Order: sequence, then C-alpha cells, then structure tokens
Amino acid sequence: MWRDYIDPAFRDDALALEDDSLGYTWLRWRGRPLYLAEVQRPARAKDIGELRMRVERGEPAEASYDELLPEEYWSPKARVARLDEWGLDAAVVLPNFGLIWEDQLASDVPALCANLRAHNRWMAEAQQEGGGRLFGVAHLSLLDRSWALEEIRRLGETGIKLAMTAPAPVDGVALSDPSFDEVWRAFVEADVAPVFHVGNFRKLFDPAWYEPDPEPGDPLLNSIFLWAAPAVAIASMIIYGAFERNPLLRVGVIELTASWVQEFLPTLGGAFEFYSLRHDGPPVELSMPPSAYFFRHVRVGAMAYEQPGRLIDVLGDDVFMAGSDWPHAEGIAEPVAGYERFLPDDMRESARAKLFGGNIQWLLGT
Repeated sequence: MWRDYIDPAFRDDALALEDDSLGYTWLRWRGRPLYLAEVQRPARAKDIGELRMRVERGEPAEASYDELLPEEYWSPKARVARLDEWGLDAAVVLPNFGLIWEDQLASDVPALCANLRAHNRWMAEAQQEGGGRLFGVAHLSLLDRSWALEEIRRLGETGIKLAMTAPAPVDGVALSDPSFDEVWRAFVEADVAPVFHVGNFRKLFDPAWYEPDPEPGDPLLNSIFLWAAPAVAIASMIIYGAFERNPLLRVGVIELTASWVQEFLPTLGGAFEFYSLRHDGPPVELSMPPSAYFFRHVRVGAMAYEQPGRLIDVLGDDVFMAGSDWPHAEGIAEPVAGYERFLPDDMRESARAKLFGGNIQWLLGT
C-alpha cells in the first residue's frame, strides 16, 4: 500500500511488510524491522504471545501472513458484508499498522509525511469502495505545520471526516498554544475532526517508569494509563483557551478508555476554581465553566467492559460512543451483540441511540 500510494520521489522511503528468512512478516522502514506483523483475532491475545515465542526460539513460521489474513481485515467490500451480518448501518475504520511507527519515523519528517499521505490516499479509496458505510480515519502529524494544513484540506476534499492526531506536544509546544489555532481552524473549515487514538507518539511519563518492560512498542504502563495523554491534552486545550478560540472544533477520543472522564471533569473544575482564587483569575479568561467545553467539543469511545450505561448515568447521553475494537485481540468478536451484553436491560432508548450512532454522527459532522 505505501509503495503504491506514496509520492514517487519518496518510493525508497516507503514502509513495507516484508518476510524474514523464517517466513515471519515484519513492518520495515529502509530495511530496518520496526514491528512484527501479527494477524490478530478478537479475544485471542495468547495467540500473539505464542507467535512471539516462536520467533524468539528461531522456529519457522507455521503459515504466511497473507495466508492468515482474513479478507474482511483489508477489503472494504468484505468489511461491509460483515456489517450486514452484525446488523450495523456503518462503521468507523481506524488505521492498524499506522499505530506503531509514527514516532519511529520522526527523525525524517518528509519521509514520515510521505508515508502518512500514502495511507490517507488509500483510506480515501477504501472509504469510497465502502459505499457510504465505512468512515475511514486518516493519519496526521503536526511536525510539519504547512504539510498538515495542506493535508487537512485534501482530506476534506476526499470526504474523509476523521484524522488520527497524537495527543502530545509538537517540538515542545503544547496543542493549546495559539500557534496551533490555524491547524484547528483548518480542521473546522475542512469539516474534519482530529481523533486522539492509541499510537506511537512520545510517551507521557519519564522513561524510567518503562525501564523494566522489554516490550518495544506497547509497554504495560501505556495500557494502564491509556487515558492520561488525551486527558492532559484536552485539559490543556480547555484551560488555556484553545476551545474558547475555536468554538466549532470537534475532537474524538477513541480506544483510550472512558472511565476516567467521570473523575476528570469534577477534578478539572475544582482545580481550575482553586487556581483562579489563588491567582486572582485563571490563566486564560473563559466564557464557560471548564466542563462545558468538554461537553461542547469532545466525544469519547467507551469500551464495553467499562459498562457504558454506568458512565451515561453519571454524565448523560452526549459524551460516549460505542466501539468494539474489532478485530484486535482485546476487541469483541460480535461488535453489537457482544457490546450489548454489558448494557443494562432498562437503558433509555435515547441513550442507546446516541451511544450506538448519534454521538458518532456528531463527531463525523453528519
């Protein structure tokens, strides 16, 4: 995909899925292995461990990546057929291998952006092949501001509505800084929403915390604190006025858990008020309480095991979006029936409608 869709001048910089001498497929860049290509299946995380152990023991692959990869993992038409089986009208489709290489290419920003654009071109075609039932998510970096502005415009022209964007500072500058306002305005003008999602961006915590973990790409502490990076980014964008200055910006938080929101909002409000009293005012004058910006600008994907009904009882109907994370190992094999098993039988129909569609449609701007 990367080699076919990348600008010709960057073809030698294209990412690739390539086999090693034992038959295992790796995501590679300029010949360097970045990550083992795993064919995941819902609720079968142990399969990943067994594959890695075979690699460590130097045993040959039992089957090739292409042989193991189901068609509905990569074919828009096959994915739509699965939607029919599950009883879904449409689905948001996020990158897979895009999650694990962004920071590893950051040393060469032109090559990074070229590979991102290659993915985005492919995703636009895949969305089109989905016949209006697949909403593809693009992948953006803000390391090159001019490139990002042009790419956001391109996405709007192709009909892409969502773009995965790292909830992390860019070259030491927080996303709330007024210098990013031109980026947020570009999202609004193109009718595209940035999405904070699992990804290979700069880790939030000190490297010492991750030191005992041999996992190269997804250490255990990352999984435990999935929520921390988007929580910090959103808090910063609220209290330093990014949402005040960009009132039409929509932001999604997907697969980074949702339970944190019920603790985050009262803490945000309490800390903001306490700071304001001690400093004769807030850092930036806001026209609304901090939590009001969250409700106006942000929608959060809720995992089924988090019992979204409980979260909705606390925060109302307008925040959470259902997501199965299918077909990843931590995902649900049956995205609708499997998810509904975690919902209360007496859930309000209005809440159910927004959880399974209304809030996602709001994020998409449809």
